Amino acid sequence: MAAVASNSRISIPSLEAPRLAHFLAIGLIAGAIIALQIAVMRVFAVGSWSHFGSLVVSLAMLGFSLSSVVIFAGKDWFDRHWQGAATAALLLIGPLAVTSNLVAQTVPFNAIFLVSDPAQKWRLLVNFLLYLLPFLAGAFFLGIVFLKSRTAFGRVYFADLTGSGLAGLVVLVSMYLFAPETIIVVPLLLWAIGTILWFTAFGAWKSVVAALVVAALSIAGYLALPSLLGIPDIAVSQYKGVAYARNFPDGKRIFRSVSPFGDLQVYASSYMHFAPGLSDNAAFGMPEVPANTYVGMYRDGDGPEGIMRNLAPAEQVYFSYLPMHYPYVIKGNPKTFVVQFGGGISTQTALNAGSTSVTVAESNPMVLKAFHDAALKDVTGDVLADPRIKIIGYDGRLFLANTAERYDVIDLSLADSVGLSNPGGFAISEKYAYTREAMLSYFSALADGGVLSVTLWNKEEPPKSVLKLYSTIAEAAKEFDPAGAQKDIFAVSSYLSTTTVLFKRGGFSADEIGKLRDYTRSMSWDELYYPGMAFDGSKSRQLLDDYRASIFGSGQDAAMAGPGADATAPADPTAPAVSADCDPAAPADPTLDACANAAAAPGPDVLPATALARLAWHSLLTGGWEKVAADYVFDTRSLSNDQPYFAAYVKTTDLPKTLDRLDLFQDDWGYLLLWATLGIACITAASLVLLPMIFGWRIVFSRSRGKLGTILYFACLGVGYIMVEVGLISRFTVALANPTVSASVLISSMLVFSGLGSLFAERIFDRANVLLPLVLASIGVLLLVYGLYLSPALDWIGSYPYSVRLLLCFLLVSPPAFLMGMPMATAMTWLARLEKQHLFVWAWGINGCFSVIGAAAVPIVATSFGLSAVLQWAAIAYVIAIPAFFAVLMPPRAQSARLLAA
Repeated sequence: MAAVASNSRISIPSLEAPRLAHFLAIGLIAGAIIALQIAVMRVFAVGSWSHFGSLVVSLAMLGFSLSSVVIFAGKDWFDRHWQGAATAALLLIGPLAVTSNLVAQTVPFNAIFLVSDPAQKWRLLVNFLLYLLPFLAGAFFLGIVFLKSRTAFGRVYFADLTGSGLAGLVVLVSMYLFAPETIIVVPLLLWAIGTILWFTAFGAWKSVVAALVVAALSIAGYLALPSLLGIPDIAVSQYKGVAYARNFPDGKRIFRSVSPFGDLQVYASSYMHFAPGLSDNAAFGMPEVPANTYVGMYRDGDGPEGIMRNLAPAEQVYFSYLPMHYPYVIKGNPKTFVVQFGGGISTQTALNAGSTSVTVAESNPMVLKAFHDAALKDVTGDVLADPRIKIIGYDGRLFLANTAERYDVIDLSLADSVGLSNPGGFAISEKYAYTREAMLSYFSALADGGVLSVTLWNKEEPPKSVLKLYSTIAEAAKEFDPAGAQKDIFAVSSYLSTTTVLFKRGGFSADEIGKLRDYTRSMSWDELYYPGMAFDGSKSRQLLDDYRASIFGSGQDAAMAGPGADATAPADPTAPAVSADCDPAAPADPTLDACANAAAAPGPDVLPATALARLAWHSLLTGGWEKVAADYVFDTRSLSNDQPYFAAYVKTTDLPKTLDRLDLFQDDWGYLLLWATLGIACITAASLVLLPMIFGWRIVFSRSRGKLGTILYFACLGVGYIMVEVGLISRFTVALANPTVSASVLISSMLVFSGLGSLFAERIFDRANVLLPLVLASIGVLLLVYGLYLSPALDWIGSYPYSVRLLLCFLLVSPPAFLMGMPMATAMTWLARLEKQHLFVWAWGINGCFSVIGAAAVPIVATSFGLSAVLQWAAIAYVIAIPAFFAVLMPPRAQSARLLAA
């Protein structure tokens, strides 16, 4: 390394006027860093949960911030020895990427026990520190390059951003060729090519040879060392679904496909018992429950999603014991639409029920490809070849929102087959299929008398996700049919299994209610709501208090109270009373007469979760839900396209109360970790901003004009840019249907167009005091407009073929991204022109520090206020930057004196 550095000091000239080869090398190396971000996100997604992968963005920005602090503290040294420092940092990127990933697999962490097991927190910290190292090396290289080419900053920044953006597209395409366990080869190749080109541009031939050797050893080590050392390529959490399948004695993988849409694997085993909501009565109601009914499909290790084998005619009575059979109890030979094909269970249920046609939608093309593979054809009997089936190759929600077709049955059953019971699995995962807007689309696509059937996992105690589902469907029903919503709903559940909600356009008849109730009893499921159902609200207050006491009460009081304990206190006068539908003059039909059904009211044999669900439905449809929701221990807000999250169960006001009882929030660690991440990001960013005051206090505390305003300006750019980038990734999932694809397209398009903007900024440098405030104001206005109108635009885009969607999404980002590339390049160039070297590196670091905060803040803002609020906050940051920019333009005092003297 010393020889290389020495050679570099002799050979490498100044970077004040970089050539084309330099720009290409910078673009490739910056692209390698972005590609490494995406690759590590894939590793995290497969090994643990994709939630952690999103934090890699913060890790990368933290690397830039930390490197800027070190460069700031040793600016004079880096000015003298920049060649050797840049060479060392550049050659270390690849080896550090390989080493950090390899060592991280020996320190696996169990995300489920992050709260209860202190060792897991340290394991997670070790993982983050390991993965920080290659980003830190890359940040040092780019930071030194920016420092030494500051007079040409706009063009170098253009190369950095554009190279990064194009690399994002490269790694997206490469996901078709490389499995997650080999995906880091892509950033290694980009780094190797960029490094060789960098040294070649300077004629540093010894460094070229060194780069070839280091690159070859790095790639070979990445591919060979895991098997040689007995280390897994990716250490998969033992609590991921695929880990169970691999441990079955006869477990066998029968299919695998890798793509940007995930690592899709299918396993078969006689130990695989996947019965989604199957009634317990099937065990004695059927002559013999079919053996080996399912194989399991796993996406990025999560699952299983059950794929049902082709049942013999004698076995097909099995379908009637599944909750997906509900709509066919009252709808014979229907025209059916399945919103999400998934493992195909709903489709097979619809075919078995005699549907004349079944239209199935599936947004993941790899799933459809899997079902056309010979292995799954043998399992399912080639279900997709049934002549009654029509396939829609994109999101069913978007199809129904734009079609003139009308359906007798629309099924949304266990679309997320592993459900909402995965601990922390939905901390920042958007579920657009369940939003209020989606429900309205489903309702509108029903024929007169048509039925929407929604089945969801119901494995939480106290109930959480199901209450959000109930409030979402009820709000949509009251909006769609204000006068008749109470007659449109039928809801049932099975304890710690599934819940099913039916919505009938035009309302259920007495005969239909009778059939559905008879079927419910035959399955031994619990009735939650039907038109005319009696409700006794006398114990509602106690029920809500008991649930709160079980979480936030003292241990003794909570144990004594327990949800559903007998109440000795007087009934709350504000609690709902027996339904006013109990009218002695009403018809005698027992399905409609609430008085005749008083036995249906909650009694001592009713489980608390069932009583709570009945209270929820009664208050949602007849009034009083606001008070019930306010008094319940968890947040039950409905889902919308702006807040499509089943997460954020803990109310913000209750967050401080969780600190001494974190063991009770195993299901919510993902959401709580978001807050912890934000706190850590703020502390880390503050430390990195303050460190220069220790190492360079003379510079920091010198009387420099516009210093505070400059700090504010770059802080606003850091927060604003990253919030737009991360926030739009979540938004574009609507059209692109996959977070990995959305992240790749958004990052690529943002960086490419921002790079073009930074290049165009050269045209406004001399009039920046007039033009840049207009640019910043335009960015603010555009972001506000996008916040208001982006959702319907993405719904429209989502109905096009996938290649067209990719192109339209890429272009849709261009207007704000192009403008957002100008403020950074303009301000950094002016700092160099005004010879504010003491602020140049610090400003870059401040931008990175506040990017860390912004990335951590996005999921909190999105879950608390909505995705549009993310863009609104970013818009505010850019508007605040307008007056701060004039501080950047203030010349130093010495320069001001020279100008006055002249």
